[in-house]
Amino acid sequence: MRYPPWTAALIAVTLGVSLASCSDNEGGGDGELAGHTIEVVAPWSGDEQQQFERVLSAFEERTGATVDYTSAGDELPTVLQTRVQGDTVPNVAIVAQPGLIRQLADSDALKPLAPDVLEVLDEHMAGAWREFGEVDGTPYGLYFKAANKSLVWYNDATFTETGAASPHTWEEFLEISNGLADMGVEPQSIGAADGWVLTDWFENIYLRTAGPEMYEKLSRHEIPWTDPSVREALEVMAELFGEDRLIAGGGGTALQTDFPDSVINVFGEEPEAAMLTGADFVGTVVSESTNADVGDTARTFPFPSIGGSGDSLVVAGDAAVAMKDDKPTRELLKFLASPEAGEEWAELGGFLSPNQNVSFDAYPDETTRGIAKHLIGAGDGVRFDLSDQVPAAFGATNGAGMWKTLQDFLADPDDVDGAMERLEADAAKAYDT
Repeated sequence: MRYPPWTAALIAVTLGVSLASCSDNEGGGDGELAGHTIEVVAPWSGDEQQQFERVLSAFEERTGATVDYTSAGDELPTVLQTRVQGDTVPNVAIVAQPGLIRQLADSDALKPLAPDVLEVLDEHMAGAWREFGEVDGTPYGLYFKAANKSLVWYNDATFTETGAASPHTWEEFLEISNGLADMGVEPQSIGAADGWVLTDWFENIYLRTAGPEMYEKLSRHEIPWTDPSVREALEVMAELFGEDRLIAGGGGTALQTDFPDSVINVFGEEPEAAMLTGADFVGTVVSESTNADVGDTARTFPFPSIGGSGDSLVVAGDAAVAMKDDKPTRELLKFLASPEAGEEWAELGGFLSPNQNVSFDAYPDETTRGIAKHLIGAGDGVRFDLSDQVPAAFGATNGAGMWKTLQDFLADPDDVDGAMERLEADAAKAYDT
C-alpha cells in the first residue's frame, strides 16, 4: 500500500549506498550464504525499519548472509528508477503500489519469482494475495506486509457510556451516529487533510454498492468515473458527509485535520469523537500517541454492509520484488514467504501478514488477532486498494486527482455531478500519460 507520509518520514536517502546494516557483524557465521551481501531497498524508516531489520537479522543468523537495508521513504519509486538507469539495482525492493510493480515489470527491471520461491509462496499465501503480485499472469510480487482497510475504530468507553453498539449495516451505522450526535457526542473523526483517508472511504463504499467486479473495472478504467455506480457510491457517502453534525467539527474542520490527529481525537485524554474509519495501522498511532490500549479502549468493528452486501474487504500491502536473479535473492524471498519471517514482526505489533500459516498467537493483542483473522478468512470480496492500482498522478498525489476531488466533495457533498466529471477528466488524463 502507499503508506501515509507520517509512517515513513524520509531519512537521508543515499543512492546506491545502504543507510543501515541489519547487524553489526558480517552475517550469521558459516551458513550457506556466508560471504554474500544482499541489499534491500524499502520505504520503511524509524520503528518500522527497526522492526523489519529484526526480520532480516533472523535471516542473517539462519544463512550467514549479510543484509544491507536502504530506506527510501516516500521517494522509493524515484530511487528505484534512478538505480535502474544507473545499473545499480538492489537484490530486493519492497513496493507498496501494484502500479509500480507493473511499471517496473514492463520496463524489464524485475525478475519473475523463481519456481522455488513460488513453491513456498503457494504453500503459505492466503486467498487472492498471490494474484495481487502478478502482472498479466506472471508473478513478480511476494506480499509480506498487509493492511486491512475495512475497519471502524471506536472508543469503547464512549460507546459504553452512551449505550452505542457496533453496527452491522450502513443504516445502523447512520442511526448510531445520529444517536451519538443527539447526545452531544461527535460521532466521526475524519482526517481529511490527508486525501488518502477519503479514498479509503470511497473504496469501502464503492466495493459494497457496486460489487467486486465493477470495482475491478473501475480500477482499470474500463468504465468511466461518470458511471451510475460511481454516482450511487458518492450519494451514499453524502448521507454522512452531508451532515456536519455527524463529523467532528463539521466537514470544514475535517479538511484541516490530519490523520494522526483524527486518531487522537477519538482516543486522547479528552476524546472529541466516538469513532473513525481507518486501517489496522490506526493501532500504531493509538499506541504511540495516546494512553489508550488497543483491545481495551481502542476496539474495532468491520466497515458496515451496504444494501445487503456480503463480506467485503479493501486491503493494501507491501510486496517484495526481485531485481536480481541469484541464489541469495531467492533465499531471502523464500524466507520472507515463510511463517517464521511474519511471526518475527507480528509479535512486535504494527503488522499484519497475508501468510495464512503465521500463528495468530504471534499477534500481541486480541483486537489485532481478530483483524488478522478477518484478513486471512475473507473470501471473494477481497480487493486491493483502488487508489494504489491506478496511476499515481490520479490516485496518490497530494492536491490532485482522487485526493483533491474527494476533498472538494467533502466540502460540497451536493455536487455529485461535478465530482464525477472531475474524477473522469483526471482519470482519463492519467491513463493517457
